Amino acid sequence: MAKGLDVGTMNIVCAEKKGEVVSFTKQRNAFLELEASDLTKNMLETAKVLYVEKDDKIYILGEDAFKFANVFRRPVRRPMKHGIISPEEKESIPIIRLILQRLLGNSNNKEVLYVSSPANPVDLNVNVLYHKKTIEALTRKFGYETYVIDEGLAAVYSELGKYDFTGVGVSVGAGLTNVTVAYLATPVISFSIARGGDWIDEQVSIATGVPKERVTAIKESSFSLDSEYELGSVEGALSIYYDALITYIIQNLKRKLSEVTPPEAEFPVAIVGGSTKPKGFIELFEKRLIEANLPIDITKIQIARDPLYSVARGCLVAALTKEKEGENLSEGEQ
Repeated sequence: MAKGLDVGTMNIVCAEKKGEVVSFTKQRNAFLELEASDLTKNMLETAKVLYVEKDDKIYILGEDAFKFANVFRRPVRRPMKHGIISPEEKESIPIIRLILQRLLGNSNNKEVLYVSSPANPVDLNVNVLYHKKTIEALTRKFGYETYVIDEGLAAVYSELGKYDFTGVGVSVGAGLTNVTVAYLATPVISFSIARGGDWIDEQVSIATGVPKERVTAIKESSFSLDSEYELGSVEGALSIYYDALITYIIQNLKRKLSEVTPPEAEFPVAIVGGSTKPKGFIELFEKRLIEANLPIDITKIQIARDPLYSVARGCLVAALTKEKEGENLSEGEQ
């Protein structure tokens, strides 16, 4: 059975089709390290917490890592940074492997799997090739026939099928923002920028003196971009930096479009990603997009119904298409 996998800095999401319904499973891309002891293990097992034991250490994985961080007064660690495997975290690859295996399971018949990956960032001296090849190798070890797709193109596949997969896919994640302009499912430009939800949280924390974890909690619970907030508040700072991020995304899109000759076509815009969830995001994005006067015909701007799951869904669309091509090829050979 074909699957799609969105490997994000904050969340890893798996999509698969069960009957006529697309099913999603999600796990936070994070872990908490503790010293191993019988008491700790008994407590975690009683609470049914996801963890593994390795070299006298216990690693609490995923969502449970955030839940228990305050209990043990230990910082949560992230195996990815800026959308790719973190070179600063020595446990990155083993932890990601464990989370991926828990989400995907093993494949016994070379199931088709499409995995999202960021495009090379335009404002950070990072090449994503190592990340792509590592994730591809990890999932192939589980028995999958793995292919890698740019995150922005996955957004196009997920949201713009009724437009013949022509349009602009914008995926605003935690570590990076990915943008792809596609024409008939073929990328015209594809790039990322080193700003996303984490960048907003960091800047707001610096500006207000409020811990980043608290900023994140406020952003994910009650914050809205179409509300008025008091100057100096966390919410007021969030509004400022969301506007700055959106403006920066559109500036880079305009610059990249100036480097190519786009086809004459209508380009709807699909916006996805967990960092687009605050109310009022789409309205602010549309306002700044109109002000930018891009050199392509923007016909519609839409936000995904489920922004957090859209990239995984786009990966699944690609996987199902590839699977069908393989079936048609096999039938033709008979």
